[in-house]
Amino acid sequence: MIHQDKDSCCNSKLEFNKKPAHNHEDHSHDDHDHNHGEMNSKYTIGFSILLFFLGVLFANVLKADWFINNPTLRVLWYLAAYVPVGFPVLKEAFSLMLKKDFFNEFSLMGIATLGAFAIGEYPEAVAVMLFYTIGEMFQESAVNKAKGNIKALLDIRPNEANVFRNNAFTIVNPEEVQIGERIQVKVGEKIPLDGALLSDKGSFNTSALTGESKPSSYKKGETVLTGMINLEQVIEIRTTKLYQDSSLAKILEMVQEASTRKAPTELYIRKFAKVYTPIVFFLAVLLTFVPYLFLGEAYVFTQWLERALVFLVISCPCALVISVPLGYFGGIGAASRNGILFKGSNFLELMAKLDIVVMDKTGTLTEGVFKVQKVETTLPQEQFVQLVAAIEKQSTHPIAKAIVEAYPTSLVAEKVREISGKGLAGVIDNQEILVGNTALLTQHSIAYPDEVNEIVESIVVVAIDNQYAGYITIADQIKEDSKDAIRLMRSMGVQKTIMLSGDKDTITQKVAQETGIDFALGGLLPEGKVEQVERLKKENPTSSLAFVGDGINDAPVLALSDVGIAMGGLGSDAAIETADVVIQTDQPSKIATAIHIGKETRKIVIQNITLALVVKIIVLILGAGGIATMWEAVFADVGVALLAILNAVRIQKMKFI
Repeated sequence: MIHQDKDSCCNSKLEFNKKPAHNHEDHSHDDHDHNHGEMNSKYTIGFSILLFFLGVLFANVLKADWFINNPTLRVLWYLAAYVPVGFPVLKEAFSLMLKKDFFNEFSLMGIATLGAFAIGEYPEAVAVMLFYTIGEMFQESAVNKAKGNIKALLDIRPNEANVFRNNAFTIVNPEEVQIGERIQVKVGEKIPLDGALLSDKGSFNTSALTGESKPSSYKKGETVLTGMINLEQVIEIRTTKLYQDSSLAKILEMVQEASTRKAPTELYIRKFAKVYTPIVFFLAVLLTFVPYLFLGEAYVFTQWLERALVFLVISCPCALVISVPLGYFGGIGAASRNGILFKGSNFLELMAKLDIVVMDKTGTLTEGVFKVQKVETTLPQEQFVQLVAAIEKQSTHPIAKAIVEAYPTSLVAEKVREISGKGLAGVIDNQEILVGNTALLTQHSIAYPDEVNEIVESIVVVAIDNQYAGYITIADQIKEDSKDAIRLMRSMGVQKTIMLSGDKDTITQKVAQETGIDFALGGLLPEGKVEQVERLKKENPTSSLAFVGDGINDAPVLALSDVGIAMGGLGSDAAIETADVVIQTDQPSKIATAIHIGKETRKIVIQNITLALVVKIIVLILGAGGIATMWEAVFADVGVALLAILNAVRIQKMKFI
């Protein structure tokens, strides 16, 4: 629905059939709302168009005497054309006046068109209202298209859940399901709530959530999310969240609130329109009566009244207050289609100005999944990896899990104990096994080759009965598009790319070198990242800085940066809560896409502002001088608004990097 803001009558807002968004300081709005698509059906508008063009045809083309020389007929004819499109506007003007809002677009058009009727300019009066209404229809269509991609999220909300109760599966509303209940999902159905997969495996279509068409595979125990579509077999899940706490519900709420957070340009236009409208109204009054003081008997009231009415029509800020928010809505919609969620148009504008992008390593530029890279041992390799895996089965560390996943074993370790910060010790077949870092071997006075200290990757060294036995290297894989992401960000105007990581510095520097990052620093705790970002902001006070992280460990830095971006944040509550922008996939190249969308949106907004102001200023001057007629006024107001709307819609059809 098109909602009229009290500060700018044409300012459209996205509205959803859901609970109201949380309050924000720039969210105050009036109670009234109207929809010109509802007030003016296509039939009544068609009737007005028919009468208007027939009237112009009879008077100016066919020169029909029966029409031209019959004043009463002409008045009634054009009144019949005027009422269907003019009455809703006059009604809105009256409604706003009752609320002490006297100077708005509706009152300007009402006064101008009624005045045009008073001085006999009937076609011009109808034209103003008619083309304004057509413009509103274009606007409504454009807004619907702009928010179509976002509203598609609402369509993926499941309507029912097949939950196991009283020894049978029963269909209930997802909002009635409690945490810990068992749910069955058939092939082709949507997962109704977030939960852990109970079945051995599952394949899901996640395109509605992430924008990715490639199916995703999940194993038993992994978290699946509301809205995913089951592809291959009947599966069961154990719910881990209530429906209202699901990731999808949080994202929908976030999208709802996006339209309430205005970009600085949009806020400026709203303030501008609020001041501008009463000024031009009083200028029109002065233009009507002041010339009498200078012209005396030569003064012709109707002549100057017509100029003032032209001035009023031209001055309507319609093109500005429609096209600017529409441009931002279009940008938010285009971003959503590309798997990027903005929490507000203000962040869309900030993305367009980014100078520095600071990134976390693990989960942002790398997969965040450790895999075994190399095994070096003095023993038979199979025997060696079985012994190591048996010890590591007792650990929950990601590196331990990577080894166990790579080398499943039936061996059982005994007397396993953790040596804090160094590794594990245990016994297998009466052999004392040490598995950990080099500090663990040094503590036990076990010698190992010097080459071990030169290895860049994460390393697990092993000793058996106090003798060095070998090592296993583990590495986190760099994402496929990480290198392209850095290149694309530079092409989008980012001047400096920086990586801050808690991983050891040698690994951090290697990743930076392979991806082409300008500067990297490893071995940082969360507070260390905060210090580095604070330093960067202090050294670059005029630069706009974004931080890209996982939204959980990096929450303090995400909050500190100008724009906080969460990578792969769909399943992370903290990402959705903390970040300003959520990249729904794990692709770092989407950062450049978000910047590109921000830049194109800003370009369209500036084009619309420039077009509207330049044309209006020119025609205002011509109108005040009696050169521009009501027809030029109609173009300067409604015509420019139509052009601006069509320009704003372009972003919906653009392709981004």
